[in-house]
Amino acid sequence: MTELDGRPVDPAELQVLALTNYGHFTTVRVEDGRVRGLALHLERLTADCRALFGTEPDPDRVRAYVRRVLPGEGTVNVRVTLFDPALDLGTIGGPAHPRVLVTTRPAGPLAAGPIRVRTVPYVRDLPQVKGVGLYGALRHRREALLAGFDDVLFTDPAGRLTEGGTWNLGLVRDGRVVWPRGEILVGTTMRLLQRVDEDWSAEDVRSPDGFEAAFATNAAVGVRVVSAVDGRPLAGEHPVVERLRAAYRELPGEPV
Repeated sequence: MTELDGRPVDPAELQVLALTNYGHFTTVRVEDGRVRGLALHLERLTADCRALFGTEPDPDRVRAYVRRVLPGEGTVNVRVTLFDPALDLGTIGGPAHPRVLVTTRPAGPLAAGPIRVRTVPYVRDLPQVKGVGLYGALRHRREALLAGFDDVLFTDPAGRLTEGGTWNLGLVRDGRVVWPRGEILVGTTMRLLQRVDEDWSAEDVRSPDGFEAAFATNAAVGVRVVSAVDGRPLAGEHPVVERLRAAYRELPGEPV
């Protein structure tokens, strides 16, 4: 289902997303009307809207639009995109009045299988904003898939591991979680895990060497094992990763 500002969307109103592609979004996993870290997702929308449009959305209005598209029960992924159909290539410098586009898609399992990733030098434009311009990330993901990997992991100009195309990276050493430092989008799932597991550190990480395990996090899949980086194997299962996965599943979520 797709709605714009709480009503069925006219396909012509989506044209600017295809041709100009200026805006931002967040994706939430809704389970029986509840979302883990809902307040963090709304904070993201507010901060990103301020950064791209110089204004802020009404969180209550956003929640109301999301409630409209939810099924009576079950699990669904909901993407909330803020963009202004009036801002195109010629009017991009004009005053902004962002609209709220809400779309749904089926949700996969939280217990997704392990992934093998390839590193690629790449820093997203304005990394702290979850922007809709995904060309670079998707191009690198496609090339990794065609080369036989499951996904891509970015490195910055200093050679540090930073983030995946749509996920944050965590690693485990001596039973403790290490989050890579760098210019990244700090995800809501990453922030929630840092709250439930406070014994963590942030470090410059240039290689998986010396780490026992690695994992990917995002709202759609929760915690997912990274079993190899550039062919270097890591643990397929690890007690710390299993503990984080269980802790994330047990978070009650907030009602939409």
